[in-house]
Amino acid sequence: MSHQAYTGIRMRKAAIATGIDMRKAAIAAARLFSPLHRFSIPRRWLLAYLLLIVLPAGVFLYGYYERSAAILKNEVVRTMHQALKQAGSNLSYRLARIEDISNAAFMNVNLHSYLSVGADDQSISIQIKVIEDLRFLVETVQSNSDVFRVRLFVDKSKLYAGELINFFPLDSLMSRPWFDSIITGNGGIVWTGVYKESYLGGGEETILSAARMLRDPNNYDKVSGVMMIDIKQNIVSDILSELQFAPGTQVYLVSADGRVAYHPDPALIGTVLDTSLWDVLQDGQEGTRSLKLDNEINDLLYTTIGPAGWKLVAQGTESQLSPTTVRLTKRSEWRSLIEYIALFLLLPFVLLAIIVRGMNRRVNHVITAIRKESKEGKDGMDGLQDLPAVNYDFHMLERSVDHLIMRVRTLVEENYTAEIREREAQLQALQAQINPHFLYNTLDTINWIAIGKGATDISQMIDSLAKYFRLSLNKGKNIVSVGDELRLAEVYLEIQQSRFLGSFDFKLDARPDLTAYLMPKLILQPIVENALLHGIRKAKDRKGLIAISVTEEDGDLVFVISDNGIGMDEELSRLLLTEARPGPSDHTGNGSSYGLFNVNERVKLYAGEGYGLSISSRLGVGTAVTVRMKGARAEHTE
Repeated sequence: MSHQAYTGIRMRKAAIATGIDMRKAAIAAARLFSPLHRFSIPRRWLLAYLLLIVLPAGVFLYGYYERSAAILKNEVVRTMHQALKQAGSNLSYRLARIEDISNAAFMNVNLHSYLSVGADDQSISIQIKVIEDLRFLVETVQSNSDVFRVRLFVDKSKLYAGELINFFPLDSLMSRPWFDSIITGNGGIVWTGVYKESYLGGGEETILSAARMLRDPNNYDKVSGVMMIDIKQNIVSDILSELQFAPGTQVYLVSADGRVAYHPDPALIGTVLDTSLWDVLQDGQEGTRSLKLDNEINDLLYTTIGPAGWKLVAQGTESQLSPTTVRLTKRSEWRSLIEYIALFLLLPFVLLAIIVRGMNRRVNHVITAIRKESKEGKDGMDGLQDLPAVNYDFHMLERSVDHLIMRVRTLVEENYTAEIREREAQLQALQAQINPHFLYNTLDTINWIAIGKGATDISQMIDSLAKYFRLSLNKGKNIVSVGDELRLAEVYLEIQQSRFLGSFDFKLDARPDLTAYLMPKLILQPIVENALLHGIRKAKDRKGLIAISVTEEDGDLVFVISDNGIGMDEELSRLLLTEARPGPSDHTGNGSSYGLFNVNERVKLYAGEGYGLSISSRLGVGTAVTVRMKGARAEHTE
């Protein structure tokens, strides 16, 4: 084929490749800028979207959440206050019943006259009669289920003052903190806070009492006694425990003097209330307030217990909402979130639809320019310059397409260059095949001349050399059969036997079925050469032996090349496989490069990291090199 014809074929192929690649580029660009792929928004449009839509919507939603939270909080507080007022009404009713019982007993005409009878005023029989009547009165009052115990504190001169079950000396009451309040109550009912009291034969009980002073009817200025009606604490705790407030909410009672009359924590009963709290509780009969305590906002709900004048208080932080309210809040937030997502997913698509409509014309121009480039070649770039500019973003789009076109041109040129190089490599390969044939023919001619001269040793040497070249070149193939590789090692050793007469023998041991396996070429020959030149040849005092065996273990091929040469130490055998040992060889073949490192790396590249060479050697005994690689059979033979 002439050079001109080859050049014509090359140009036609390049033109065809250019047309195909340009059509592919046009299709790819059309897909890239189709409405389904254009989801980018121009920068200033995105900024306008954020400022005009996202920011106002965020402010709106924030305000909405704030208003919703305020409404929810007010509703929770209102509901809690209603529940608190209902509990206060129930407690007021129970305490009012106790006050009614106390009033009924107080109105008993005999009570005051009996208490005014002194020890010296009447006989023993009269005082016994008084005791019987008073005990009957006490037992009548105690028959009510809400009353735990009735106690009368009388002058210690009374015969029954030391009874200590229902009757007690008045002096024993004077040490109590609420005694002065009872006296200043002037006969009115005074409610004590919750306290512990020990009863004779009954142990200690936690109670609260309705107490009132009794006057002598004959001497109104004289205190004849004090009547106390005791009720158990659970009358209060049972009512307050029915309040279903959030965990952490404290519900307690505050007396009229600002002390805690009841609290779930017994340690706080009797303590003086914080001044800021007490000021709030004095502002009306009932209400709700928020105040800051210990750097945290607290909600305070309170109502007044009518009979005792106490305040029933519920106190908790802003975050302590009822479970129902929390669920409502979460449901509201989820609904708002879904609405927010739907809103801001819909709006971008609407904007993108507007953008797509406006860009369709420009994209059509760009695609047309790309198609024009596929027809006109380099001159097609001028079509892009004629497009009217709309804005900076479209210029960016056009420049991107320009870059795409230039990239396609570059790829076409690279493809053309690669084809030229591939063709040149094929020509070089064809030329390289001429050299081995010339070498074989030359060696064959020399061989026949040697036979004609009767030089059989020269003939055998040349024949072995020709076989060596044929096996080592192997038509340019890198993968050969195990049989060919063994034959190459055998031919090499035969040549060396002719060179070093009588210095060594060799033997091969391989099953016939293993010779069909495949392996990289020139694996065994460098190892055999290493064994001969650096093992056998350096042992001057004995005849050497090189043995090559091939076995199969678990699907792997295992080659063992052993010699009885001089051997080597362990450190040197390790370095042979871990470090390359470059160096020129001299004419004797005793170069410094052992080549085992390269062979090991080639086996690893072919079979993997789990394979390669291993060396076992002893000084003065010999060396054995083991090669392990994957066993693979040829699928077909030529």
